[in-house]
Amino acid sequence: MEKKMRYQQVFEKSHAVLDGENDSIAAMATIASLLAQGFSHFYWVGFYRMLDGELVIGPYQGTLGCLRIGLNRGVCGAAASEVKTMIVDNVHDFPGHIACDPRSQSEIVVPVMDVAGNVVAVLDVDSTEESSFDGVDRDGLEKIVGLLESTTVVV
Repeated sequence: MEKKMRYQQVFEKSHAVLDGENDSIAAMATIASLLAQGFSHFYWVGFYRMLDGELVIGPYQGTLGCLRIGLNRGVCGAAASEVKTMIVDNVHDFPGHIACDPRSQSEIVVPVMDVAGNVVAVLDVDSTEESSFDGVDRDGLEKIVGLLESTTVVV
């Protein structure tokens, strides 16, 4: 199936399942699961939440991830600090890359914004192959994380 169509299906399913959900952790867990199931080349997919000025691991699918990431470190920190989606074809060439899992070769990280425009998390997707992500992935993932804009953390 064409990648663009697969993203549309994941978006539609996420939208339907999350309708009325206001807990961001539940929403992130659902999206991570649907993305991991929807794309075989996604080696690791999950969220890092912004807490006390750093990124803290949230719901994810895959091997053990880094627990905390400073805003000045790695692709996740760069995406959160620069408030833009980062696509890295070869993570080993990225200055300050954090090797949470040495099998990761390429990565895309998408900031998650709240309704006020603040970064509240990032969606991190890794692949074991170089150059796995492109503009289609960026557009699809940005649309999907847009569903999180209206959720709130329930403690």
